[in-house]
Amino acid sequence: MATIQDVQEAVSGVAEAVGPRIVGVTGGRSSGSGVIVGKDRVLTNAHNLSGAHPHSGRMPRGTRHPRELTISFSDGRTEAAEVVAADVENDLAVLEVSTGDAKPIDWANGSSSPNGSNVGIGAPVFALSNPGGRGLRVTFGLVSGTERTFSGPRGRKIGGGIEHTAPLLPGSSGGPIVDGEGRLLGINTHRLGEGFYLAIAADESLKKRTDTLSRGDAPERAHLGVAIAPPHVAQRLRRAVGLPEADGLLVRGVREGSAGDKAGLKEGDLLVKAGGRDLKTVDELFAALDGVEVGGSLEIEVLRGTEALTVTAVFTEDKE
Repeated sequence: MATIQDVQEAVSGVAEAVGPRIVGVTGGRSSGSGVIVGKDRVLTNAHNLSGAHPHSGRMPRGTRHPRELTISFSDGRTEAAEVVAADVENDLAVLEVSTGDAKPIDWANGSSSPNGSNVGIGAPVFALSNPGGRGLRVTFGLVSGTERTFSGPRGRKIGGGIEHTAPLLPGSSGGPIVDGEGRLLGINTHRLGEGFYLAIAADESLKKRTDTLSRGDAPERAHLGVAIAPPHVAQRLRRAVGLPEADGLLVRGVREGSAGDKAGLKEGDLLVKAGGRDLKTVDELFAALDGVEVGGSLEIEVLRGTEALTVTAVFTEDKE
């Protein structure tokens, strides 16, 4: 069993080897951390940008553009940054900033777990961050679970997460967990509370998405532009106004100019089918939307009160 001195030496070694590759990200309404993944390229969580406007990709709607994104390096240097591309559903973004002599982080390789990352339950991990540019932090923990699923910024499920116990301060999301050799195992993105944290696994899928975003290419997805109430709320509200119970997703808001708005969807509509798929959970709606290319259309069956109707949503490129 490792002694306290062994752990201390390991943390110090990781800090020295990986610390120069860890940055702080500030400029929006939130702040976070990031990691250098290529020449002048930093990977972080999309939710850290809080309104930054990418050259390509889509950021959360209804947010303001920050005056400037600032990257803080471990040596105290700060540089202005721009968003190259973002994938909000998977909570990833790549920034362009002058990284100077700092080298990109090395990726771990292996397939000792189902998600293809080189970790399993009990594996030691080191979490690194520079919370909002307040200086390098390095903590130690163990992997407590793999293949965890959690919701991204827009509600879509992100699978294959690594759950671990390395403590993290607020502003640490977007920073990495690494192994004892300083190789990337995951990107911290979600605090579970009670001392547990989730990281997006640094598997082959993440590597491909990072490379794609680094080139300025963001995934194009069909967005309906509606806010959805949880199914149990929909059932309760229908009962409250004397409507018969029905499975579906209750529309609680429609964004002006969106595909849903143009299709005629209204607040209070109950979406019961999309593309022939029954809608009992929001994940089923996302699955139906994932089957539609930008420029395509989706037929949606709706209950408006007791009236059944069908609308067609047409998805053009979203310029927001």
